Amino acid sequence: MTAYQYRVIPAPTKGRKAPGVKGADARFAHSLQEVINEAAAEGWEYQRSDILPSEERQGLTSSHTVYRSVLIFRRPASAAATPEDAPVATEETPDIEPGETPEEPKSYEDSAETENAQDTPPSRP
Repeated sequence: MTAYQYRVIPAPTKGRKAPGVKGADARFAHSLQEVINEAAAEGWEYQRSDILPSEERQGLTSSHTVYRSVLIFRRPASAAATPEDAPVATEETPDIEPGETPEEPKSYEDSAETENAQDTPPSRP
């Protein structure tokens, strides 16, 4: 099963002017098209648009519900990982002979506790 990463952005509320695009409907459609194409260029696949409620403060003591339009995109989670994000091994694992048990490495906290045990008084509950 493929895991996905999702991106939700606010839908445009105004149309953008462009050469050859006339009328409010055409400008609005053009602005949606540009937003979707920009996201697609980054590897995001358009899924749907939704209108969702958002609770907002009004004045000092009251609140009201505003409905917001959002655009939802997704891409496979593996597409999000780039070669720069890949982890790099920095420590070498020592070779262990058959029959040997590996030494457990000390954690930073363990070594800090033993070093500071002589310097600090015991803590009180």
